[in-house]
Amino acid sequence: MASGLSPFSFNLRHLAAVAAVTHKGSVSAAASTLHLTQPAVTQAIARVESIMDVQLFERRTDGMTPLPPAMALAERVEQAAEMIGSRRVTMAQLRAFLAVADSGSYAAAAAHSGLSQPTLHRAIGDLSLILRRSLVERRGRGIALTDAGRRTARNFRLARTELEAGLDEALGQSGGVPARITIGAMPLSRARVLPRALARFNTAFPAIEIVIVEGSHGELAESLRDGSIDMMVGAMRDPPPGPDLMQRPLFEDEVIIIARAGHPEAGPARDRPLSDLARYAWILPSPGAPLRARFDEMFRTAGLAPPPVPIECGSVMMIREILMQTDFLTLLSPDQVSVEQEAGWLVSLGAPPGGFSRAVALTTRAQWRPAPAQAAFIAELDRAATEPFASAYGTEREQICDSD
Repeated sequence: MASGLSPFSFNLRHLAAVAAVTHKGSVSAAASTLHLTQPAVTQAIARVESIMDVQLFERRTDGMTPLPPAMALAERVEQAAEMIGSRRVTMAQLRAFLAVADSGSYAAAAAHSGLSQPTLHRAIGDLSLILRRSLVERRGRGIALTDAGRRTARNFRLARTELEAGLDEALGQSGGVPARITIGAMPLSRARVLPRALARFNTAFPAIEIVIVEGSHGELAESLRDGSIDMMVGAMRDPPPGPDLMQRPLFEDEVIIIARAGHPEAGPARDRPLSDLARYAWILPSPGAPLRARFDEMFRTAGLAPPPVPIECGSVMMIREILMQTDFLTLLSPDQVSVEQEAGWLVSLGAPPGGFSRAVALTTRAQWRPAPAQAAFIAELDRAATEPFASAYGTEREQICDSD
């Protein structure tokens, strides 16, 4: 997180005290809700304020008035508590379990976290008793998470993400360092709209750290579900990836057939029978990607077997180099290869017969609530998606690309 403060610096019960006082308006009401003494609640709030170096409440004779940092933090703490599932869970147990879940063994978790192996064993054993479920099982000389352990790990990661967001928002409200945004960019989704939105957002919010994580839909979807990334941009999936993820289209992307300069099919614009194009090998994304599905459908609709795809790839740079040295064909957005076309390396064979387009979408967790900085970035993304821009040839285009 951008603030440098880790949720692991805090006691979960202390954070719960901040949330309870924020919502109840007084220490006495919060103490009753949490089954703590009033001095314990007061000390918990003081400890959180000390670690954050931020005042969370205005102390008044008639109660505690939450300041903006407290209100920002309290909402996220409540969300995290729901994901953790028990107020008996401690931050030490949460940290220990995630260390083992992320590392795959007690030894590796100890090395990465600085916690001793006996401490890790004891914490996870206590956590299993609190949650009443087995979290880890022996597999030969190693360990593996049980099904319940995998679900718990995902919930704990999401809880950690909520706490990180809460701390960042609270510090932003107090004039501290604002949040970090982590964006998953699927293969071939990064030609125009995403870079434009990033450039504008950085100009408006230069202090906010932006991390771009590249990967396939499958890789990024799991990271999104775990809370490791905040959102992802790429081709919309049909059927949708599941009820826990929400897709929202940004724009429609059109594709053309691309080949090397000097390819046997290159030449004056003309209608090329699919049977001619079926004589060549193609380089395309792997099965399951929207572009690959439309490719197969295009040939089958014409009564032809889809031509071979001996190389499956989602990297524009790799595709470009392979095309330039072979007679392979591919499908890409014009904007992905405008520079290569201008340089004379690659040529367009025109739109596929009948043409087709696919939606590029923003995908988030279904119940995700963006922080102010994240909402501001999404607004820039929407703005960039609706604007035309000049291609390498000076014409106006509105589409970008994503052949994943």
